[in-house]
Amino acid sequence: MAFLLRQLARYAVRKVATDPVARERANEAARKMGNEARRIVRDEDPARAAGRAMRRLLNSLDDDRRS
Repeated sequence: MAFLLRQLARYAVRKVATDPVARERANEAARKMGNEARRIVRDEDPARAAGRAMRRLLNSLDDDRRS
């Protein structure tokens, strides 16, 4: 399993390094993750904030799949 994850990570890094569009998307995703992490840390109940962040992520993935 670790081998597969390592291969996927290598593929993603190579793709981001060579493709400007993928680089821009990776940059946008990293910024969004940073904003979510900031929201979770600042919340009074971090576990609940993490759950809400996960729900937002799952809803956005579901919306992408439907369209």
